[in-house]
Amino acid sequence: MLSLTLNRPSLFPNSPSLSNTPGSVPAGTPLPPGYHLVYFTPAFLENELGADGTDVSYNPESPFTRRMWAGGEVHWPRDADGKPNPLRVGQEIQETTKVLSAEPKVVRKTGEEMIVVGVEKEFRNEFGVAVLDRRNSTIVVDILCNTVAVTLFRFSALTFNPHKIHYSTPWAREVEGHKDIVVHGPLNLISILDLWRDTQQLDHNDPGLVLPEKISYRATSPLYVDDEYCIVLEEGDGVGRVQILTPDGTLAMNAEINSAK
Repeated sequence: MLSLTLNRPSLFPNSPSLSNTPGSVPAGTPLPPGYHLVYFTPAFLENELGADGTDVSYNPESPFTRRMWAGGEVHWPRDADGKPNPLRVGQEIQETTKVLSAEPKVVRKTGEEMIVVGVEKEFRNEFGVAVLDRRNSTIVVDILCNTVAVTLFRFSALTFNPHKIHYSTPWAREVEGHKDIVVHGPLNLISILDLWRDTQQLDHNDPGLVLPEKISYRATSPLYVDDEYCIVLEEGDGVGRVQILTPDGTLAMNAEINSAK
């Protein structure tokens, strides 16, 4: 379902189309990098959510009640032979979450106070750690993309994410001060990883094992529904540097991807 939400008819080159096709993905199929983000989603009753629709798992006390995804890094550990341990369809996975830090900060331009909460999520299968995902939330090649409201709705549904900035125009504009509903930070991260793996799979015998060693990323400016934005990837010396640029050229997210040595 995530692949179809991203308008990708198949998981990998030469793999069967998933569009309007009965049946499920075969057991043992590797998950593409970033696809772990739609699993282990928070399960809360509606009356347990914050005012902005987010879960309150790591929220501090009032007045720090509004959340934005700020950045982080994801590792795909290698074994002694340099091979990744991908998550696969049908595996039993254990996810462990830790709060690593909670740091107060002040926005220079506005003087607004915020708290940056650092969280670590570890995903294990029967072979050990497969993904180590560290992310920060603030509580307050060249391709063109255009994320429409339907995509945001479907991604919110897949991730069980009721954050109102992604679907409620009145909330996004009148309460949060955005010009429109906001594209999800995790959706941008997956778009970056999809672009990277598209460039790598051309020279790889097993596309399912195309996993970077690590990605570090930082969100610097929001992207909005229906805006055409640009994802630029530059590669060299085993490092991919990625920028997402808004229609006016503002940097919305940057990332650095380390390929396996």
